[in-house]
Amino acid sequence: MPALSTFGDGLSVAVFGASGGIGGAFVDALAEAPCVDRLFAFSRTPPETLPAKAEGHRIDIIDEASIEDAAKTISASGPLHLALIATGMLHDAAAQPEKRARDLSSGSMAQLFRVNAIGPALVAKHLLPLMDKDRKTVFAALSARVGSISDNQLGGWHSYRASKAALNMLLRTHSIELAYRNPKAVCIALHPGTVDTGLSEPFQRNVANGKLFTPAYAAEQMLNVIDALTPADTGGFFAWDGKPIPY
Repeated sequence: MPALSTFGDGLSVAVFGASGGIGGAFVDALAEAPCVDRLFAFSRTPPETLPAKAEGHRIDIIDEASIEDAAKTISASGPLHLALIATGMLHDAAAQPEKRARDLSSGSMAQLFRVNAIGPALVAKHLLPLMDKDRKTVFAALSARVGSISDNQLGGWHSYRASKAALNMLLRTHSIELAYRNPKAVCIALHPGTVDTGLSEPFQRNVANGKLFTPAYAAEQMLNVIDALTPADTGGFFAWDGKPIPY
C-alpha cells in the first residue's frame, strides 16, 4: 500500500489509462491509500470493475475535447494533488516497432506521436492549472528508458523512441512554466521498467531474470518514487527505483 506520506491527507487523484495493466494497478493501489479521498479513473474503455473509491470516466487521449471534459469533471471536486498518465502505445495489429529505417511508416509514426506525446501534453495543458497551489502536487507521465537519447546504443524502434523523447521534452517544458506559477508542484517523466503487460508481451524473451515486473510491483515502486519527490526534482526523468535517467 502506498504511503504517500509527503502529500498529506484528503488527496484528489486522477489516473489516465485506468484500463491498462499499469494504470489499473495504480488505481488499485491508490484506492487502498487512506490519504486519497477522491480517485478519478479515466480510460478509453472503462474497466469492468473498479474499487469502490474510484470513479470511472471515459476519455480519448488523442481527443482534446475529451480531455477538456475530464478536466471539468475533476475541477468540479476541487484542486488536484496527483495526476498519473499511464497511457502509451508501442505496437498494434497494423504496426510493430521498426527494426530498420526502411520499416518507417508516416502513418504509424504519427499515431505513436499522437498517443505517446501529444495526448499526455494536452492532458498536462488542461490539468496543470488544476493542481493545488498550497501544498505538494505531482503530475507524472509514463515514459520509457528507450526514449533517452544519450542511452540509445542499439537503434531501432524509431517511432517509439522518438515519441517518448518528445514526451520527455514536453514534460520538461511544462515543468519550467509550471514552476513560475506553482512552485510547490512537480512535473516529471517515469520509466516503469519492463512490466508484464500487453505492451511488452511480444518483447519479453530477452528480459533478464527478476527484471520483468508485475503491474502491481511497478505501480508501488513508482508511487514510492513520487512520494520522495520535492519541487527540486521537477522536470526530471526517473526510473522505477528512483534513479535519474539522462535525457
